Amino acid sequence: MQTPVVLIAGLLCIYGALGAGVFFVLKSHRGVPLERRRQGVQTSVSTLTKVTDSAVGALNQTLGGRRLRLMSADKFEQAGLKIRAADFLLMCGAGLLAGGILGFLLGGLGLGFLLVIAAPAGLFLWVNLKASRRQAKFAEQLPDALQGIAGSLRAGHSLLHAIDGGADDAESPMREELQRVINETRIGRDLIDSLLDTAARMKSEDFLWAAQAIETQREVGGNLAEVLENVNETIRERAQLGRMVKSLSAEGRTSAIVLVALPIVMLALLCLMNPFYASTFFASVLGWIMLGAAALLLGVGTFWLSRLIKPKY
Repeated sequence: MQTPVVLIAGLLCIYGALGAGVFFVLKSHRGVPLERRRQGVQTSVSTLTKVTDSAVGALNQTLGGRRLRLMSADKFEQAGLKIRAADFLLMCGAGLLAGGILGFLLGGLGLGFLLVIAAPAGLFLWVNLKASRRQAKFAEQLPDALQGIAGSLRAGHSLLHAIDGGADDAESPMREELQRVINETRIGRDLIDSLLDTAARMKSEDFLWAAQAIETQREVGGNLAEVLENVNETIRERAQLGRMVKSLSAEGRTSAIVLVALPIVMLALLCLMNPFYASTFFASVLGWIMLGAAALLLGVGTFWLSRLIKPKY
């Protein structure tokens, strides 16, 4: 039986982690501060806000504007998250502490160790998943956006006006990226540089083709609307081929997910259902060697399966 002090400390850490997560999520959606919208209005700042702001400031000063080693700062833009690297580090630290205490209270040292690793890993996986989904949605919206831009060009509009109109007609994330291109161009940045940067940020080879087509048309001239329509037709054919490949490889992806997740889920269930039996892995040197070997083999198998289920076309 755990002492009440440990239980209370664990609950406080869990609630603190949840509160920090909610605080940073809500903070990322805030607009203009109240003191800028209403002159003379004093905003009340809570103690939690002061503590978190000071911690974030210290982390930002420590980072010194450098990128994270495990995740670049561009990843947050790719995922559409308006948070700073220091905010993300605080969320990882809170999740690590809360996961370790919760796992120790529920299943002992074994489950606590697993949740200590799973909490920050889950946050990294969440950011990467959001970035991948946003990039995939951008790729799906690209043919319609290019078709709209080509139609505006045929109607006699300029390229910037056509892109602006395509941004108004598109949905997120295409709207956000095209509006960013327009805003950067308005403050003096070259249009081609902005388009190339968007293609690199969204990891879109199709959008890179469109940017290169616009750059070529600038140099040699020609009918840009016709060029974009030809590029759009090629993009649609590649997308159709990609959907065919994805459907043919669906069984392999499902098998890979099951094979990778099964050992992890079984170990977690073992720690929950029989902590005494599972403590063998964490209470002896041989157990740690077995866990290390299993993690190594699982990592190699995961990499091998990821290469098999991602055919190039």
